[in-house]
Amino acid sequence: MIEKLDAILSLRPDAQFRLVGDVLTWTDPELTQPTDAEISAEVIRLQGVYDGQAYARARKAKYDLLNQDEMRYDDTKNSTTTWVDAIDAIKVAHPKP
Repeated sequence: MIEKLDAILSLRPDAQFRLVGDVLTWTDPELTQPTDAEISAEVIRLQGVYDGQAYARARKAKYDLLNQDEMRYDDTKNSTTTWVDAIDAIKVAHPKP
């Protein structure tokens, strides 16, 4: 879940501020403080980006379970397609939108 802090850091990555609970104290002398509306809009935008990458996170978790180097080596030695088949199955199970 995207939080207010994530949005502020996205809008003003180099800014100086404190966020305690939901209270923002702006201490940056050069950068302007984002408005509540800007922060809320950025939370929504960042959440959309995060949600749009759910398939990629699911794929990576499945890829990490494979011993891909050994699978590729065995496929080369045995003229099989085990690795390609495993990757294709993951992509079918978690399609890119």
